[in-house]
Amino acid sequence: MKIGILGGGQLGRMLLQAGINYVVDTYVLENDEHCPAAHLCHHFTKGNIQDFETVYNFGKQLDAITIEIESVNVDALEKLESEGVRVYPSSSALRIIKNKVTQKQFYKQHQIPTSEFVITQSLSELKLHSNFLPAVHKIGEGGYDGKGVQLIKEEKEIMNGFDSPSVLEKIVSIHKEIAVIVAVNENGELAVYPPAEMVFDARYNLLDFQVSPAIISKEVFWKVEAIAIKAVKELKSAGIFAVELFIDKKNDVLVNEMAPRVHNSGHHTIEGNFSSQYDMLWRILLQLPLGNTAPILPSAIVNIIGEEGHVGKAVYEGLDEVLKMNNAFVHLYGKTHTKPGRKMGHVTVLANDYAELSHKAHKIKNILKVVA
Repeated sequence: MKIGILGGGQLGRMLLQAGINYVVDTYVLENDEHCPAAHLCHHFTKGNIQDFETVYNFGKQLDAITIEIESVNVDALEKLESEGVRVYPSSSALRIIKNKVTQKQFYKQHQIPTSEFVITQSLSELKLHSNFLPAVHKIGEGGYDGKGVQLIKEEKEIMNGFDSPSVLEKIVSIHKEIAVIVAVNENGELAVYPPAEMVFDARYNLLDFQVSPAIISKEVFWKVEAIAIKAVKELKSAGIFAVELFIDKKNDVLVNEMAPRVHNSGHHTIEGNFSSQYDMLWRILLQLPLGNTAPILPSAIVNIIGEEGHVGKAVYEGLDEVLKMNNAFVHLYGKTHTKPGRKMGHVTVLANDYAELSHKAHKIKNILKVVA
């Protein structure tokens, strides 16, 4: 089969690495011929993934197409679907998820528990909701990796919000943040990965490290899994989806956001689970049986991000020391230049003991630095 990927970043790179196990002709569309995925595919096309004609002409030669980032031309994907190209996720699911406004409205429409929210169209409208504070303001489209998210605690901070369609979400008293990867094939069959527990870097609002399976009670686990499955089923689309959820201080579970693609919170599955999220997506794309989501061992991942104050050619300090550690697996994304907060790679750690996982994760975080 001929399979296309819109976007050539690190997610596309890891998807292509897993695709080597299958008989498949791979195509990538991206605006940068030096992107992380460019040299791993069979056919690379330089072009704008947001341009209708570019995406349509790229996709019409393919059997199936998927994304590694939401900011793609959905109209082109819809036309390709109408002409028989299989699209994962479907254009209708992507329209819902790519905009945080429609995403929140989708949860409310389908009675999926989520934080209380109001929609604002402009900064002047945001000022009318000072009684809703403290809250988080999220721009409808264009935000990623913590960008397009603004914490507004009091009225004087309202000017930090967004002057465009956005969601104002009531702050949740968070006990834990959880992510669940759910895979769905064309027949509606599901494969669900164990929940992962996420810890964020407050400086960049990026995932710092995570542990999987998450340390939660059976009762909370059942809630998390049931809500994640309901959210994905209501999209009525095949593909792979990451559902991010909050567990509050009362052990209530709320959906925060969804991503319609392989996701940072599923990187650990490459070594930590029998079938990785990337392998699972290939199974869906190639219409093969779904894989085994069971964990091989508990795992943790540590994000490798560019250090503050360093811009330029990337140098990895402490890499040799990390590579000597048992059951530590380094993934570098092939980015030659670093800047503060840029995702440069990740390290997965496996261990039987959660205390050992935490110890190794913190050790790697302190040893491995990306400088210029």
